[in-house]
Amino acid sequence: MSHSNANVAWVGLGKLGLPMATRIIQAGTAVQGFDLSAQRLALAEDIGIIPHQSLASAVADCGLVFVSIPDDRALISLCLDSGELIRHMTPGSILIETSTVSVEASARVAKAAQDHGIAYLRSPVSGNPVAAEAGTLSAMVSGPRDALETAKPVFDAFTKAQYWLGDEEQARVAKLAINLMIAVSAGMMSEALTLARKGNIEWDAMLELISDSAVGSPMVKYKVPPLSQRDFTSTFSSAQMAKDLDLILDCAHGSGVSTPLAAQMREAYTALIATGHGDDDYIATVHHTERLSGLGEPTPSEHGGQSHA
Repeated sequence: MSHSNANVAWVGLGKLGLPMATRIIQAGTAVQGFDLSAQRLALAEDIGIIPHQSLASAVADCGLVFVSIPDDRALISLCLDSGELIRHMTPGSILIETSTVSVEASARVAKAAQDHGIAYLRSPVSGNPVAAEAGTLSAMVSGPRDALETAKPVFDAFTKAQYWLGDEEQARVAKLAINLMIAVSAGMMSEALTLARKGNIEWDAMLELISDSAVGSPMVKYKVPPLSQRDFTSTFSSAQMAKDLDLILDCAHGSGVSTPLAAQMREAYTALIATGHGDDDYIATVHHTERLSGLGEPTPSEHGGQSHA
């Protein structure tokens, strides 16, 4: 490459994008940033990211360009349509896209990148903003393996591991598969908690039991503290999970895979959104199950305490 691989740009400085870019700064690498939101760009500048008002200047002469955006529409708009990100990138550079998007949208970007002489890494991440801040995200990666090796020192700043899965769209499918498990886990927790309430088990006692049981996964343990407080402030909203479930169902149908659990959870999130919980965290599925079961909010006596033998 004629430009320096040390030059890094980050496009999309949202809830995950900003802490990921911050980790790169903290590791000693300069980052040029761009976001459509002036507020997010100002936050980025406060932590040391070099802000750019135009996409073209943000990615100029950058060997690595990371992208973190909400959905297919944003990806296509940014990379191919009005944003023309790929046209602004230097041939020989690497585009690293970290979002959850469809195989179809990603494949369109891959074709445009190839035509422009750009290596394209599909690199969706698994984790939440807390993991992003701690640098413990996991990255699923597909695309040219040598491009991953080039980008690995920067990946190491914000991920604990990178899993290379193939040369094409495998990482997109893997991320959808992981998010399917997260959505179903949210539904599973909601049904278990509601069943426990009906069985006169104190709310906090059941949460502690779930956390310490065989099903106490990292995702479950992460959600126990906010559930204990009935705090549904979003780290990943019900509306976002519904969007991902649409991607999951489209991918499954196109592949001939039966996914009745995904379909059931999509209906649950449809109900949540319709009843005003679309902006709540995805674990707010408990509202849906409790309502169907004739339960309201737990009373103070239902929270209670617990003793141990």
